[in-house]
Amino acid sequence: MTSDPRAERTRAKLRRALLDECAQRPLSEVSVASLVRAAGVGRATFYLHYADLEALAVDACADVVRDAVDALHARRGRPDPRSAPAALLGFFAGLPAHAPLYRALLTPGGGGPLGRVLHQDLRARSLTERELAGAPQAPLVASAVAATFAGVLADWLHGLVTGTPEEIAHKVWRLLVALHATPWENDSTR
Repeated sequence: MTSDPRAERTRAKLRRALLDECAQRPLSEVSVASLVRAAGVGRATFYLHYADLEALAVDACADVVRDAVDALHARRGRPDPRSAPAALLGFFAGLPAHAPLYRALLTPGGGGPLGRVLHQDLRARSLTERELAGAPQAPLVASAVAATFAGVLADWLHGLVTGTPEEIAHKVWRLLVALHATPWENDSTR
């Protein structure tokens, strides 16, 4: 997408209109007509920026992906496995406000269009950090971290894993710390 300020303002209007619409009804009940009316743009303008409502929805939820990736990598130094960082706690606390929309885009197990974006961004960030630190099995652990986080997040949003946002944040944090702490130095299959 272009970095034209006018185009970004238009996309921002469309994203805000979608989030407002989805606060009232499920994504499956939102129409392009009602959305462009709420955003104050034309139908052709919508299609200039997005292929369909799902593409707009993923873009509107992209901030949640960036927030998740940032929250997981907010800590510096040796992580405390018992206590999730404040950024991760804040991330989970903010999810219920748009949970129906996230559930529409993130299927159980971490799939769906938002799950793919989350997995890709989280894996890339984790891989970069592990490689910079010289940690063993960087690609394997980066994939496991991304899959674990996306899967637990999706399953929690779909009610397959229970707990308050705070409880889930602490539990998923412990899982991720355990993945990073897995000893690989004695592994002969490096």
